[in-house]
Amino acid sequence: MTGGIVTVLGENVADTFADPAQGPTGTDGELMLRVLPGGSPANTAVALARLGTRTRFLGRFSNDVFARAFRDRLTSSGVKLTGSVRAAEPSTLAVATLDERGGAAYSFHADGTADWQWTAEELPAHALDEAVCLHTGSIALGRPPGGRVIEEFAEAARWRATISIDPNVRLPLVTLDGLRDRLPYWCALADVLKLSDDDLALLYPGWTIERACDEWHAAGADLVVVTRGAEGAVASLRGERVAVPGFRVAVVDT
Repeated sequence: MTGGIVTVLGENVADTFADPAQGPTGTDGELMLRVLPGGSPANTAVALARLGTRTRFLGRFSNDVFARAFRDRLTSSGVKLTGSVRAAEPSTLAVATLDERGGAAYSFHADGTADWQWTAEELPAHALDEAVCLHTGSIALGRPPGGRVIEEFAEAARWRATISIDPNVRLPLVTLDGLRDRLPYWCALADVLKLSDDDLALLYPGWTIERACDEWHAAGADLVVVTRGAEGAVASLRGERVAVPGFRVAVVDT
């Protein structure tokens, strides 16, 4: 990408899980944990940059050891951090339990952490300098008090940039009722709305992908993409749909 920049706004999360390589727990019940920098928006920024897209990440970074790991991964991948802020609050921590397929279930340590405390003063208009696209969503958009600030920022940006939103449902950090309440507004705000089939099943049990696309188009989203894991994805542009099969790959880290 040689033109503008894609700006990604959202959270970093320290993903921790028991590391099998460390062997069994010690005699005193010691549990060895491995920590990897994660968070859906941060992962998106890293992926975009590694694919050659000019990318900026807007985040609230604590001063703790996890935040240093977040910054190192983003900058080493080529992501710009101009516009991000230093925060007094601690980083968000997720403890993952992996199933036999490598799928993760999470418990979160997130009350009062840095990612959800955005203020309007921390997100000035110039934070979108050169931006051709603003991508946001996940927990930061759905969790108060910062979620409303992000909405207002995206509202102001929609006239100058493509708006992409990925709700990325993560219970219990967000509530299903809260997401259902905000989703029509996000559809009206977004040019691109992306969800997984797992998100859809949680939000609207029994809905088909076709019905979901129709509902979200009616609410304002031009392009809806529903990912289906190993089954690929369905993309719907104002009702014109295409299904793309998945590719078999050796999964390194879910």
